Amino acid sequence: MDRDYLDQRIRKIPNFPKEGILFYDVTTLFEDGEAYKKVIDEMCKKYEGQQIDKVVGIDARGFLLASTIAYKLGAGVSVVRKKGKLPYKTRLSVYEKEYGPDTIEMHDDTIKPGEKVIIVDDLLATGGTMLASIDLVQQLQGEIIGIDFIINLSFLPGMEKLKDYRAHFLIDYDNEDIN
Repeated sequence: MDRDYLDQRIRKIPNFPKEGILFYDVTTLFEDGEAYKKVIDEMCKKYEGQQIDKVVGIDARGFLLASTIAYKLGAGVSVVRKKGKLPYKTRLSVYEKEYGPDTIEMHDDTIKPGEKVIIVDDLLATGGTMLASIDLVQQLQGEIIGIDFIINLSFLPGMEKLKDYRAHFLIDYDNEDIN
């Protein structure tokens, strides 16, 4: 997929959520029907013809990706949410964020042992949330087929942390892109 095409549709917001951070807002990409379709088609391409049982979406923009990808692949959707947001029995995974520990969870029956799973989110930065999501899928004995993002921030260590998985992204931003 053409990098410039995607880049032009992603809003960049300086100093959000705090000073010194450049926020990559993919909601503008989702608002563009043609661009959203191209993103979903591209993310699905490598899985066509494979048996995928579940697409896991990470709270909250990952939900928009997971739902559409699952529909296109004929799979179910499972969600990863912040602690306390799911109404049934859950599995927890605790991970470190910039400001201290955080917890995410999944329903404990959302993935059956041996189900083939893709995990999706909008952006990969440090990799903490994705690693915690991987932990949840593994606790439920799902088989991780792939991990997909729209954006990779290659100046941060996320992709290195995912080197043991088939991780893919559509657009990469490095240090030169933020200066």
